[in-house]
Amino acid sequence: MTRWLQAIWQRPYLLLWLPPAFWAGNLVLGRGLAETMPPVTLAVGRWLVALLLLLPFVAAQAWRQRALLWRQRGLILLCGGFGIAGYNALAYVALRSVPAVNVAFLNSTLPLMIPVAAFLLGREKVSRPTLLGIAVSFAGVCWIVSRGDVAALLALRFERADLLVLLAILNYALYSVLLRRRAAALDPFVFLAATMVSGLLVLLPFWLWELAAGATIPFDPASVAAVLYIGLFASLLAFILWNRCVAMLGATMTGVSFHLVAVFTAILAMLTLGEPVRSFHIAGIVLIIAGFALATWSASQRGRPA
Repeated sequence: MTRWLQAIWQRPYLLLWLPPAFWAGNLVLGRGLAETMPPVTLAVGRWLVALLLLLPFVAAQAWRQRALLWRQRGLILLCGGFGIAGYNALAYVALRSVPAVNVAFLNSTLPLMIPVAAFLLGREKVSRPTLLGIAVSFAGVCWIVSRGDVAALLALRFERADLLVLLAILNYALYSVLLRRRAAALDPFVFLAATMVSGLLVLLPFWLWELAAGATIPFDPASVAAVLYIGLFASLLAFILWNRCVAMLGATMTGVSFHLVAVFTAILAMLTLGEPVRSFHIAGIVLIIAGFALATWSASQRGRPA
């Protein structure tokens, strides 16, 4: 089993599929909790769970690398602020008022934002096949969102609250690009734990303000189970795998996989909600996977990040 896991760990193109699958579950649960779980409380809860699960495995190494952690404190604070605090809190706030179709469409802009952020920060060059793959998979997302009707896509209306989704995605794009500035000597799991701590510190004043405004924390079994799932799968495991892929493939190449969230969300809705699979689902999924395959194949042929 250990050899099998090590073999998978060394093949980032296989790992790329897992974070979108975990985040699809987070999206469904986030919508379901929108009426009962305060958004900042949900963001704090998920990262507390993830941090408590991770700490026993990294605490000793973190102490040994404390000098290196201190030298990278600026990067850790930025990654915690953008990827842990900003992205998640803004996304949960948006889910309370933004229509699901808008969220699905706006979320799909992440692979488009990452190359822009990478270019602005001078971190990566993007190949033409990768850009083509991003465009093809983005077209698949648009086809699912519009339910196969281009006129419906053009008729989408975006309100001020939709800007929160875009701002959340921009936070995650910056986080993904900044990840590659982690010192090679700094253990990636220690780095992730440190970003969780910094993100929670950024969230703390907003959480206290939310509680002071009268928010209540639900402790019913369904809510607790949902937070545990989000903390373990959509936070800890998804971020470990995402960070690994960014380190090995680059932020742009890894970002292409985010379009797979739409694929897994459609499958999850079919399995849990009994929603039927329509022809536009199939056409959109084919385009998304084709674009993803084009981008990953072109990068693997070159043997370097896109």
